[in-house]
Amino acid sequence: MKKSLLKILFFSIINSHIFIAESLKALIPYYYFPETKSLQKEGLSIGKQAYQLLYFGQIKDSLNLAKLAVKIDNTNETLWTILAETQIANKLYDDALISLNNAQNINPKMGEIYFAKSTIYLKQSKIKKAKISLIEGIKILPKNFKAIFQLGNIYLMEKNYEKAIDEFDKAINVKIDFWQAINNKGLAYFELNKIDLSIISFKKAIDLEENAEPLLGLASCLKNKDINKALVFARKALNKEPNYVDFNFRKEQLWGEKLQISTEKLFENPQLKKDILFAKTKIK
Repeated sequence: MKKSLLKILFFSIINSHIFIAESLKALIPYYYFPETKSLQKEGLSIGKQAYQLLYFGQIKDSLNLAKLAVKIDNTNETLWTILAETQIANKLYDDALISLNNAQNINPKMGEIYFAKSTIYLKQSKIKKAKISLIEGIKILPKNFKAIFQLGNIYLMEKNYEKAIDEFDKAINVKIDFWQAINNKGLAYFELNKIDLSIISFKKAIDLEENAEPLLGLASCLKNKDINKALVFARKALNKEPNYVDFNFRKEQLWGEKLQISTEKLFENPQLKKDILFAKTKIK
């Protein structure tokens, strides 16, 4: 009899819970929780939209979307790098470094992360940290000529001209028509008083791209050798890019002290007076 009563009680309890459970189903709304793959796909889609907005200059909207993408999927290093790019565009450099560190923790073998960190460090004038990041990134991506070029530029900033030339040569070995690296070899050679090599570099750069910088660099090299040619090149340079008339602008382009002095002396030539005045009116 006791066993029978226990059975009856047991089944009564089960039936009671089943009834309660069925009642609760009717009262509590049903929620769909997407699978991990669906979330990852959605996060990546939003990340791509953020990148597109960034490309079109909508930096605040791109930042908000990138934040959303990372909230949806914080395991994707690409989404963290996209967020970092939007943060850089919004000048949130410390936040961008945090994002890149998160990306690096997920994928320490992604060279682009180190290059992006280097860009931020340069904006923060942290030259040593920028150099370390570039070197680490280049170890992973040894054929990235732009990163190698940037490393050469850091050596220019440090006035380590021989080392800068070595890096520019490495970049040129990867991309033979990389006129920017050839041009910057000219900047380095001038500071080493190797004017003839500087002339060769500027001429090679001009053959590839008739840009204002090698034109004016060549003009400065020729001012004591052939002033007439120097004036022609200087006028071409100022016509193409009037900002090169400005000392500080040239400094931003990593022109060294010796080349700056030479250029200022060139600009003292009376025959360039009108050209210089006109260029100053067009400075951006």
